[in-house]
Amino acid sequence: MCGIMTNTDLLILFLITLCATIFFTWYIKRILLQARIADNPIVSEHRHKSGTPTMGGIAFLFTICLIIALYYHNTPILLLSFIMLAGGIVGMVDDLIGLKVKEIQKIVVNTSNEVITLGRLDVEPGEEVRVATPKAKAEVDDLLKSGKVEVIGEVPIKTEPEELEKIICQIVLGLFFALTGVGASLGGFQLGLLAIPVVIIAILGCINCVNLIDGMDGLAAGIVGIASIACCAYGYLFALPNVIPVFLILAGICLGFLVFNKHPASIFMGDTGSFVLGTGYAAAVILADLPYFGVLALGVPILSVVVSLLHRAHIIKLPVEPLHHTLNHYGMSEVKIVLTYWGSTALLCIIGILAKMYIF
Repeated sequence: MCGIMTNTDLLILFLITLCATIFFTWYIKRILLQARIADNPIVSEHRHKSGTPTMGGIAFLFTICLIIALYYHNTPILLLSFIMLAGGIVGMVDDLIGLKVKEIQKIVVNTSNEVITLGRLDVEPGEEVRVATPKAKAEVDDLLKSGKVEVIGEVPIKTEPEELEKIICQIVLGLFFALTGVGASLGGFQLGLLAIPVVIIAILGCINCVNLIDGMDGLAAGIVGIASIACCAYGYLFALPNVIPVFLILAGICLGFLVFNKHPASIFMGDTGSFVLGTGYAAAVILADLPYFGVLALGVPILSVVVSLLHRAHIIKLPVEPLHHTLNHYGMSEVKIVLTYWGSTALLCIIGILAKMYIF
């Protein structure tokens, strides 16, 4: 059951989501601080953030439960909430497993006057790197003995499920959502049974895009928030009222979390939060039947994933993965990177809206 919501209804929905997220994030932050559940970044440029509470995405789950209680009669909102809640639970399991330390990795600095090779990296004089790969671990002892590097610190590496296990869980999330019957008609095509793999791929891809981009203060929440607001504007400008409610919920969650997550962040969302936003954004795009603009609006995280895949396929070489950490590694400030990514997302959204107005 889904009636068209009035402007007042939409405003109330947004304000409930925004205010609930602000309150629950504040509350969860207090609990996480007391429990000492905190982040310990492995990127050297971000080690000053150690001690910042993580798993802040738990606050999203409380907000979603409130939305379910208030809007259970609205089928699209209920379906969106269902998949976001399921995604958050999967992400929370990842976070809980990550509380166990898998190994301690050395951080070394090149103390010589020449470029040295460590693993796959060419390390400049004075540059710090983490000894992460098996090849680097095999080479570092000889470099230490020859005096070319010095150990300047150590970082704990969290335990993570195997990649295959994570992908299977994400496929199951997509399958759950596909079994509700969504996506049968998408982008002007009647997909029939093809909707099942399409929905699974959308959920899988979006989770990994948002998860990968979640590495700097306000980066993921800002990008998903901007993309969601743009989708709301798209729905308003082109008289697509069913687009607006589902994206308003995402926008409210993102903006509410940014109150605490903007630079300097006092809490991180963790996999719990990134899985909520990833599953939620994909679900909203499918429910609103907005595949083309929805994908364009998320173009920045998609590009970041492509760059990381090229790195992992040994086609290009990054000193630190993903791309935003590489930019920071080469001296671009975190604030400038975040604003650049936000601005690029906003620009893509504006281009998409103008193209719809004047071309398509």
